[in-house]
Amino acid sequence: MSTETREFVLDVLRELNYEVDGVTDATPLGDEGLELESLTLAEVTMRLEEKYDVQFTDEELEGLAKVTLGDFVSQIVDRATAGQGR
Repeated sequence: MSTETREFVLDVLRELNYEVDGVTDATPLGDEGLELESLTLAEVTMRLEEKYDVQFTDEELEGLAKVTLGDFVSQIVDRATAGQGR
C-alpha cells in the first residue's frame, strides 16, 4: 500500500503544479525540500482523507512541513491500516 500511497501523493502534487522529479522518501515536505505551503498541505491531506479515510488534526497539519515524504506516507498507511479494523 505504501507504494500506491506514495504515487497518489506525488500525483496530487503534480496536479498542483509541483515538480516531483527526483523526489525521494528523504525529501522534506517543507523547507529545503518540496517547499509545500500550508494551503497545499491542506489540499493534499483533504484528498488523502477522501481516498484513504484518514484524518489529520489542525495541529498535525501544521507539523507536516517538518516531515519527509517517506514519513508522511508511513503516517497515511498506518492510519489507513488502523482504520480498516473498525
